[in-house]
Amino acid sequence: MTAIANFLQQTGFSQFAQDGNWKCLVMMAISCVLMYLAIVKKFEPLLLLPIAFGMLITNLPGAGMFNEILFAGGHVHWDLFGGAPVTQEFVNSLEGITPELQASFSALVGKSIAPGLIDYLYLGVKLGIYPCLIFLGVGCMTDFGPLIANPKSLLLGAAAQLGIFMTFAGCRLSGFFTDAQAGSIGIIGGADGPTAIFVTTRLAPELLGPIAVAAYSYMALVPVIQPPIMRALTTKAEREIVMKPLRQVSRTEKILFPIVITIFVSLLVPSAAPLVACLMLGVLFRETGVVDRLSKTAQNELMNIVTIFLGLSVGCTATAKTFLSVQTLLIMLMGVVAFGFGTAGGVLLAKFMNLFLKEKINPLIGSAGVSAVPMAARVSQVEGQKANPSNFLLMHAMGPNVAGVIGSAIAAGVLMALFG
Repeated sequence: MTAIANFLQQTGFSQFAQDGNWKCLVMMAISCVLMYLAIVKKFEPLLLLPIAFGMLITNLPGAGMFNEILFAGGHVHWDLFGGAPVTQEFVNSLEGITPELQASFSALVGKSIAPGLIDYLYLGVKLGIYPCLIFLGVGCMTDFGPLIANPKSLLLGAAAQLGIFMTFAGCRLSGFFTDAQAGSIGIIGGADGPTAIFVTTRLAPELLGPIAVAAYSYMALVPVIQPPIMRALTTKAEREIVMKPLRQVSRTEKILFPIVITIFVSLLVPSAAPLVACLMLGVLFRETGVVDRLSKTAQNELMNIVTIFLGLSVGCTATAKTFLSVQTLLIMLMGVVAFGFGTAGGVLLAKFMNLFLKEKINPLIGSAGVSAVPMAARVSQVEGQKANPSNFLLMHAMGPNVAGVIGSAIAAGVLMALFG
């Protein structure tokens, strides 16, 4: 009977009764909602589903899927990976952790941690490997021809980064976040999940869980968030504007473009070099046509593998002890603000440019400046066709869309240079 009693006490079911473990039930419910959105509503399922499942398994009491102490305070503690026991001095030296987490870590004093699969996979996030590899795949999958054919798209992509800096200002004025944390939250406005993760691991690793969930959740909700803003800021006549077909871009232009952008951006903002270089290497793989095997691998097998590892490991960081807080609620709120200002910035700049242009721009393509490729461009196309069924804006919107990818990477580099 004693053995049976010990077994029952060690089950996850019995641990729900322990103080504070009700939060795990809340997190499990949130993960189920996210899985519903991914599976039933098909909102960004490739990343939202593994993130949601990671949230589920990391909050199962007693499962021990993710050892937060190995990454406590935003750093990788390699000595603990090597088997060194946890000491009270180590726990006391940790900064930026909640009293609840500190108490949890103190219970491990004298013990050695056995790293698990998720701990090792998460190293790819902490070391900035996964976001860069995803950018490589994105570069192989994306046609930058519309941007080259219409360089004005760069301005629209830049204007859509307004959401990043407005959100940064709002976070700082709230008094709840430091400069580094505000920068990490602001990057959600770029609508670029890998960039948000890359910046957060360097500036505010303690907020990685909620920021990653917010970034990918709102990316998935682009078709819901953007249209009301687009319609509110434009007239029906503006939405009906038909744009001329883009010129044909030569192969030479497409090959020179990634080389020039890599050199220019890396010299301008060295902090953004890893992201931009991987993105442009992917473009070079695609456009040269001499490395088809590498291009196909990067956009298929490699991209899929990294997506699984990234989503699952990031989801596992969203533990109840770190996720359920006032800060998380504010992050989710500011994420909506970031997307709203990003969308508005692109639309308003397009309207302003029309004051001086002979060939008018349909302002709807400005909203595609947020770098949710190609979802934001599709939203511009759908809204344009609602106003004028003969309108075809997709390729025009792809210009600001891919410009937004470059713009968000540059904005990320600026924030890391300022607060890193």
